[in-house]
Amino acid sequence: MSISPQDPVQARALALLPLLVFLAIFLGSGIYHSLIGTEFAFYQVKAPVAALPALILAVLLYRDKLNVAIDEFLSGASHPNLILMFMVFMLAGSFASVSSAIGSVDATVQLGLSVIPPSFVLPMLFIIAAFIATAMGTSMGTIAACAPIAFGFAQATDIEAIYAIGAVVGGAMFGDNLSMISDTTIAATRSQHVELRDKFRVNVWIALPAALVTLVIYMLVSHDSQALDYKEYNIWLILPYLAVFFLAFSRLHVLVILSIGILISGFIGLLTTPDFGFLQLNTAIYDGFIGMFEVALLSMFLGGLSALMQKEGGLQWLIQRIYAVTHLLKAGRERSGELGVSCLVIFSNLFVANNTVAIILSGDMAREVAKEYGLDPKRVAALLDTFSCVVQGLIPYGAQLLLACSIAKMSPVELIGNIYYCWILAIFALIAIVTRYPRLKT
Repeated sequence: MSISPQDPVQARALALLPLLVFLAIFLGSGIYHSLIGTEFAFYQVKAPVAALPALILAVLLYRDKLNVAIDEFLSGASHPNLILMFMVFMLAGSFASVSSAIGSVDATVQLGLSVIPPSFVLPMLFIIAAFIATAMGTSMGTIAACAPIAFGFAQATDIEAIYAIGAVVGGAMFGDNLSMISDTTIAATRSQHVELRDKFRVNVWIALPAALVTLVIYMLVSHDSQALDYKEYNIWLILPYLAVFFLAFSRLHVLVILSIGILISGFIGLLTTPDFGFLQLNTAIYDGFIGMFEVALLSMFLGGLSALMQKEGGLQWLIQRIYAVTHLLKAGRERSGELGVSCLVIFSNLFVANNTVAIILSGDMAREVAKEYGLDPKRVAALLDTFSCVVQGLIPYGAQLLLACSIAKMSPVELIGNIYYCWILAIFALIAIVTRYPRLKT
């Protein structure tokens, strides 16, 4: 899809209203119940139910026949990226459920307690998640594999679960941002017509310092953690997580890796756990499906909603307004251009809740800005990928936070402030824009 500054593409601000309605209902309800002291405040109104009024409004605002609007919604809800996300949710839920049922999570936590000092638990969770995400190229698969272990560490130590899950999400976004096989990396480099390695050379100077600062913070947060005695554990029960970890460094698809993890968990459970039979395996797999139903349904609803807003010109209107504001900025020409490019992908991501789609939507316009302001395409690609990962790791209705919080049974809004890496990455990216660092030779 090509969007030029001169072509309005039937831009329409009103098309953005449905998502604002969803956020008002979902976040508004959670904030209200938090103020009055309700437990699980953000679970009082279920997110998929909050999305229904927004969907109805989007269909009513659609400037075509009702059946056409419904077809457009179904097309967006069944986009290949969303179907992949749906399958990751289902398999991640099943892997977490089966591995928990056979005791793999407990065994892995006990192994960690026996070899990792409590003050290093949070840094190690961040590093492990970062390595897996860099190898797999997906934050979703990383969170699916690591979040249950992080939650188990939180239950076994005095480290709060919100810190442990935040470390995993932060590490996952680090790897997603830098991985050579990540879809965000591929989308960013293709949209700006640059090589993967060139974008990496810029990106690493922004992401790596942010990661180092994050590790220091996690060590300071957990330095007072009390050492606990670990319990005896069956070493074989750790095999499912080891398999997923090492398979992450292969070129296997994330769905294949999670499926192998489920098979290994089930096989080991049948061999080592007396009370675990085929019926228990069946129940555990199905329970995993049920546990992910809400987040999977919400993702499909938001995918269809995003398609309607895009078709009606809402996102085009937003991108053009940002371009217009950037065009008026005269001081610091290169800085203004890079700030404009960053805003393009930030606001696109806020409205589509998918970092890859946000890069694709804003990529053509970002290239136009780069040409007009004389920006280095390598830096533009790096900024697109970086800010898309920042936003994706912090929006409470994004797939990553929904998946992590479904596993850890916590509110995504409560988690936002504890994903330190994404906040620090945003700061370092802004510093890179202001200081024009790094400036690599063409």
